[in-house]
Amino acid sequence: MIKKLLRFVVPSSMCASMAFAAPLKVGDQLPEVSCASHEGKKVSLSEFKDSEWVLVYFYPKADTPGCTKQACSLRDSYEVLTDKGVIIFGVSKNTVEEQKAFAEKYKLPFTLLADKDTKVIKAFGVPQFPGIGLAKRQAYLFKEGKLVWKDEKASTTKQAADILKQVTAK
Repeated sequence: MIKKLLRFVVPSSMCASMAFAAPLKVGDQLPEVSCASHEGKKVSLSEFKDSEWVLVYFYPKADTPGCTKQACSLRDSYEVLTDKGVIIFGVSKNTVEEQKAFAEKYKLPFTLLADKDTKVIKAFGVPQFPGIGLAKRQAYLFKEGKLVWKDEKASTTKQAADILKQVTAK
């Protein structure tokens, strides 16, 4: 009986794991993936590979306490970050409408990506919460298209400080 079950369980679990890219490692290139922004425009991350700094951060759900603190941390330091050449993208499985409402409610000056079909989440290899499929909180910092720093347990209140520390150190 167990052998029969394994014939079905093992192949299906292998397929599920293959649906995701391996987690990005320092030195990897900015993935070539696109998604709708909170403004409904298609954004291709690879278009920013020549930018000095690109921050792509993932959060589980817009307008929840931790995700709001994380976004507001970046909002409050937006001018300092952009003066240092940082372009910011926030990514979650929220819809375009939900991302737009989140950006407007908290006056977020950077681009939020509505990754409803998880293309961006999968391209970065970001783990999701079992059963609900929301992305876990992570942050990826690229310099001229190459990953130079990642935080697999990104801070909510100190996200901007963590990024500024990396940008000034490199």
